[in-house]
Amino acid sequence: MDSERIFLHVVEAGSFKKAAEHLGMEPSSVSRKIAALEHRLKVKLLRRSTACTSPTELGQCYYEGLRRIVDEKVALEETISVGLDQLNGRLRIAAPVDFGTQFVVPVVRQMQNQAPELRVELILTSEFENLLERNLDVAVRIGELPDSNLIAKRLGQVGRVLVASPSYLKNHGTPQTKGELASHNFILYSPAQERSDIVFADGSRYPSAKITSNITVNSVSAVRYLVLDGVGIHLGPRWAFEEELRSGHVIELLGDKPLKSFPAHAVYLARSYLPLKTKMFIKLMSDRLG
Repeated sequence: MDSERIFLHVVEAGSFKKAAEHLGMEPSSVSRKIAALEHRLKVKLLRRSTACTSPTELGQCYYEGLRRIVDEKVALEETISVGLDQLNGRLRIAAPVDFGTQFVVPVVRQMQNQAPELRVELILTSEFENLLERNLDVAVRIGELPDSNLIAKRLGQVGRVLVASPSYLKNHGTPQTKGELASHNFILYSPAQERSDIVFADGSRYPSAKITSNITVNSVSAVRYLVLDGVGIHLGPRWAFEEELRSGHVIELLGDKPLKSFPAHAVYLARSYLPLKTKMFIKLMSDRLG
């Protein structure tokens, strides 16, 4: 790989080591390539430290110009290629674990069925991945987004429900009002959920201070098992309980008071050109969620 593209990877990864891992090279080889580039240009491009590597002022200028040239080259190549069968290279995606399994994996397979040359690396994690550090093309995120320099494309809405099993409701009663939730046990997906109000579509809230729980587990599959086992009430995505809701194995609570949905977004780095493979992934995800 030429030294210019290696330079782009180092800036975007934030370190020689991470760039080397992404490129399948030895860090020493990456360092030599960058040193040779700096020698040729007679300019110091990068500030090196044990914590991270960042571009100098001239390095940032060179990065932005070089990034634009590379993006334009990709755009030109895609302009003269027609159809999904021209999709190739690698697409790196990050998505929440259970949501990714349910929604992203089928979209990836749809793309690869039409474009066998496309290689996909799908990173399923509950954490928000740093797109630059992980050299990601796109990430799917659920919920309101913090301010950032990322571009966000709304994919759709993720409906949410309060559910419990008939056995739990038989033993503990069925809450008819928001206030009656105070006497029930909740199964939580994360500690953050315990600190978050239950927000209804009309803007009203049930305060987090009144939520009582004896178990937290960051797996939709495990939560589903606990709900079916009669452990408590869960607030989660409707898609996770569609089959159980249809069969009657779980009951939707306070159905006359719908919950606020969560937005789903595809986020990606701001660039002068968005590659066709990323655009196609976003379109197919939007179609699926829509």
